[in-house]
Amino acid sequence: MIFDPLYFVFMVPGLLLALWAQARTRGAYNKYSEFRNMQGITGSQVARTILDGNGLYDVRVEEVEGELTDHYDPSQRVLRLSPGVGRIPSVAAMGIAAHEVGHALQHAQGYAPLRARSGFVPVAQFGSQIGYFALLGGLVLNIMGLAVVGLVLFAAGAVFALITLPVEFDASRRALLALERGGLVSRSEYGGAKDVLNAAAWTYVAGFVSSILMVLYFALQVMGMSRRND
Repeated sequence: MIFDPLYFVFMVPGLLLALWAQARTRGAYNKYSEFRNMQGITGSQVARTILDGNGLYDVRVEEVEGELTDHYDPSQRVLRLSPGVGRIPSVAAMGIAAHEVGHALQHAQGYAPLRARSGFVPVAQFGSQIGYFALLGGLVLNIMGLAVVGLVLFAAGAVFALITLPVEFDASRRALLALERGGLVSRSEYGGAKDVLNAAAWTYVAGFVSSILMVLYFALQVMGMSRRND
């Protein structure tokens, strides 16, 4: 199976899309990191302004190491921003910080897809780890039941990637709306922030495409084994 040409047919498109998405995200981030926003406020200040404007005074804004490691932690109600976002008064930092605040707003309002994603995390983690080995074990040992169970568990990763899409797109929508309504961006800055968020969105699309292609590949393997055993 390692040298199965069909595996590469399914793997390569997702890999190429992921590389393209990462390059586009990096390019947009680097470009708009050079543009100072008109307010001269950092990503942390943007986040605090939007949070307070929505009554989320108890959500803390902290710094996290790394680059583009920004995220919202719903379990601790903490919004963590990388130095390149939290400390810098750029258009890119503004857009990214606002996007993470979008997740905090989703959490506060009980946004259903976010709740679904959070609840599905353990299933996806278990399925990705155990399901993969069960699937391979079933295929190698020619045990149909084990292969099917492994495939179902492995598919949990693709389901998680699918659930992630509306969560991320909605967070970006909320971010742009908050920036506009709060008077934090000019027209050109709005376009720059939107470009950064749109580019980042493609990384999630690429993740889903890669996941679903792998599920389809292994599904074909399981179906082929079933036909051989008939």
